[in-house]
Amino acid sequence: MRSRSVFRGLLGVVGLSILGLTALAGQAIAADRLRVRLDWVPWGNEAAYHLAQQRGLYEKFGLDVSFDDGNGSVTTLQIVGNGEYDLGQTVLALVAVGRSKGLPVKAIAGFVQKNDLGLLVPKDSGIRSAADLKGRKVVFTAGSLETPFLDRFLASGHLTRNDLELLNVDGSAKAGMYVMNRADAVFSSTSFLLALVDAKRPTTSIRFADVGLQFPSFGLFATEKSLAAKHDALRRFASVSAGAWKFIFDGHEDAGMTATLAARPQAKLDPQILRKQIETLKEYAYTDASRGLVFGTMALSDWEQAVATLSEAGVLEKPVAPADVYTNDLIDPGIVAEVAASLK
Repeated sequence: MRSRSVFRGLLGVVGLSILGLTALAGQAIAADRLRVRLDWVPWGNEAAYHLAQQRGLYEKFGLDVSFDDGNGSVTTLQIVGNGEYDLGQTVLALVAVGRSKGLPVKAIAGFVQKNDLGLLVPKDSGIRSAADLKGRKVVFTAGSLETPFLDRFLASGHLTRNDLELLNVDGSAKAGMYVMNRADAVFSSTSFLLALVDAKRPTTSIRFADVGLQFPSFGLFATEKSLAAKHDALRRFASVSAGAWKFIFDGHEDAGMTATLAARPQAKLDPQILRKQIETLKEYAYTDASRGLVFGTMALSDWEQAVATLSEAGVLEKPVAPADVYTNDLIDPGIVAEVAASLK
């Protein structure tokens, strides 16, 4: 009888242990849930996230990920910086701006590492450089990231703002004004806007980066607190996303387009515009310094140049050390390679 009692006692201990392990597993799953704030409404720079989610790759690496649309990179920086999300996607140059203002944020993955801001002009306009803007009407948005760099861009053509007519409009009105021929050119994110206007008004771009205005564009960032609390989950998310982008940029733009269309049916996205956005993003994906690195990895020299460019434009409230603005610790080469290979 005593042996039966002992056996039952052992069963009870085992049962409690199993329940305890189950509870711990539940806690681990909960800890691996990530909320991601995007920079804008659906467009091409979300393609890798939708492809990875569609193929079950986040789930495979133990992640439960949800995405929310944004309404601008600056707003995303502020909201994530205030701790409302685990991480976000933004123009990474803004991370340096945020840190200069005391926001405890850090870039963790760079997917579009060349500055995609620029001037969009009609192909038949004869505008080939800033010098050709004299006397022209040009659209810009005062609250956008392009504005602090307009003077330096114009100076590359020996012009000032007095040499042209700058029309300040809301960001949502840029495309309409331009395609209706109410402006000769428009300053914007070329990877976003070029695809929207090109079919109605054949367009090319003059890049800010080509006149020395270089800093990182789109990528992922998180707060120091989030990095400490969810480092491993963020590492898996950043690396899976990097692998999906590598696959797309290696000639599989259609896969990214198709996944985005399937994930965002209510947005009624135009497939041709979406694909062109992805193609344009690819043109800005690498810098000379990052081209040989594991995709998503950022180069110190690029951040040194970025901080110098931002400082000269007067957008940093106080000096920031380039090495403090970013980390490559969350890019796992093995996961990036595995994900890119598994999507083929």
